[in-house]
Amino acid sequence: MKHAVLCRQIGYNFSQPKMLQRALTHRSHNADHNERLEFLGDSVLNCTIAKHLFENYPDLPEGDLHRLRSSLVNQQTLATLAQQLNLGQQLLLSDGEIKSGGAERPSILADALEALFGAVWLDADFATAQQVVLGLYIPFIANIDLRAVGKDAKTQLQELLQSRKLPLPKYTIVETNGKGQAQIFTVACDVEKLKVTTRGEGSSRRIAEQIAAERAYQLIQNKP
Repeated sequence: MKHAVLCRQIGYNFSQPKMLQRALTHRSHNADHNERLEFLGDSVLNCTIAKHLFENYPDLPEGDLHRLRSSLVNQQTLATLAQQLNLGQQLLLSDGEIKSGGAERPSILADALEALFGAVWLDADFATAQQVVLGLYIPFIANIDLRAVGKDAKTQLQELLQSRKLPLPKYTIVETNGKGQAQIFTVACDVEKLKVTTRGEGSSRRIAEQIAAERAYQLIQNKP
């Protein structure tokens, strides 16, 4: 099977391979693309994560549950999980999207992962789609610092550096591509004292900074 590795990673084999192909097809490639599946997948994802948090974090108040769920179902987290699956290399994109780095664009990766959840739902059932979602998310959730619930990546990075009495990071726009609503920003996050520099890409400077900050935070957290 063409996508055997991906199916093994998510723990599900499609009975309708065309359903999987549609989930991996960006609208730039052809008319049979993944946007409607993304709509379904978003519903599966939100419901599954809400139920999991409700059952497994009985001491968290409603406000914290909301914030934790938001941090798990956002574009940044979805793109990170999609990268772990090497999803970008399996997407069907137009030549233009490929040349402009579409296979690594967080928005495209996040949408494709949601479409994958929706495709599993249609190919099997809702319960199976939930299992796929949890299979990817439970290891990720296990590494979350609940004290950081509701804090964005830039705030977390700032607090981590302050706790170590280090200067705040510097954010610099490295490049911009495209025009208007299709514009993509690439931002560098530099923590000079630790010799850590990361990059983030997004449809706005703010999103790109958040992604770069998240990558810097993860790197610094793992430093002795």
